[in-house]
Amino acid sequence: MPRRICRSSLALFTKSAEQCLQRINGAPQRVLLLPPDITRAHSGAGWITNILYHFFAPSADVYVMPTLGQHVPHTPEQNQWMFGDIPESKILVHDWINDCKTLGTIPADYVKDISGGAADWEIPISINRLVLEGNWDIILNIGHVVPHEVLGFANHNKNYFIGLGGKDTICASHMAAACYGIENNLGSLVTPLRHCFNKAESEFLSHLPDTYIQVVMKYNEQGKLVHSGFYCGDDLDTYLLAAKQSKNENITIVPPLKKVIAVMQGDEFFSTWVANKAVYRTRKAMADDGELIIIGPGLKRFGEQDVVDKLIRKYGYAGTPRVLEQWKNNEDLKDLTHATAHLIHGSSEGRFKITYAPKYLTKEEVESIHYNYLDFEEAMELYPPDKLKNGFNILENGEEIYFISTPSAGLWTTREKLNQ
Repeated sequence: MPRRICRSSLALFTKSAEQCLQRINGAPQRVLLLPPDITRAHSGAGWITNILYHFFAPSADVYVMPTLGQHVPHTPEQNQWMFGDIPESKILVHDWINDCKTLGTIPADYVKDISGGAADWEIPISINRLVLEGNWDIILNIGHVVPHEVLGFANHNKNYFIGLGGKDTICASHMAAACYGIENNLGSLVTPLRHCFNKAESEFLSHLPDTYIQVVMKYNEQGKLVHSGFYCGDDLDTYLLAAKQSKNENITIVPPLKKVIAVMQGDEFFSTWVANKAVYRTRKAMADDGELIIIGPGLKRFGEQDVVDKLIRKYGYAGTPRVLEQWKNNEDLKDLTHATAHLIHGSSEGRFKITYAPKYLTKEEVESIHYNYLDFEEAMELYPPDKLKNGFNILENGEEIYFISTPSAGLWTTREKLNQ
């Protein structure tokens, strides 16, 4: 597992589990733990899940379902790396295509009104049927609240509607968020899509015996990412309090940045589908005509699923006007609108350069999707991550760069672009 939990954190997680016994069910027979997937392993969610599993397991049948969304399932080795000694047989796999049950819809009129007309279609609400039909006595959502490109801040009921959502929900909601605008979403406490999900939770999931455990993280004085906030509860305030702390601690206000070097960890990020968090979290900080260089020691492909990988290779990150035009005229983009939204999110709209330095993708592959290419070994020599500190650095040749070791842990923006 990627990080250990300190004694004070362990006490908080244990107390939360004890409160579940007092407030939800005193003698649970079946418990479901819903942690994030491996792309948020740096949050310590794997250790938290392990602690909670062993708390309940002596007297209950406990299962873990990583909230994969449309991401690929973990391998047994990845599960062991993230969740430790939890038996593989106790880890359930979410299938966003085949395993979901439709509960209802968020009406098109509501979506249009709350998005200011940016989206005018209904959002079907479907989630994994095991959540609904598993006869659970306690359901515990575990996650990391951090700025997010679709919902303003990650976690809370995102676990259900994206992490365990069906294809219709994920596609309709991602496209609605993309049309509203990624830079309008980033760092906003309650985005239009969050409004929709809050409505859906209230109308369709209020009967679940569930609660949320949410952590906030920040860099300490030694430059290490550590837990700084802990929130447990079953209401919207649990999310809002955590999001407000994340807004204070995880958003870095900078002047327009001419050159940014970002590293996407090789044990968590294997495709541009997830590594593009480096684009999302820095785009509001990038200067016009600046350059974002993303070093990807684990990058092997563009999409996680083959069908999405093919779409990215076919259309590329060509900018919003071009992608929307293609969406209207091509059935493959209409069918997988979450991929269409991703192509919008991942474009700089021509305002700044995006350069990838992937270990396993070729120059021809990277340039074919409208990104620039830098050789991985050359990038490691020019910008050695182990010799750079987070923030501004002056290189030996006199060049000034801005280094970010974990882009997925925050948001960087100029003051002018900060969402209040």
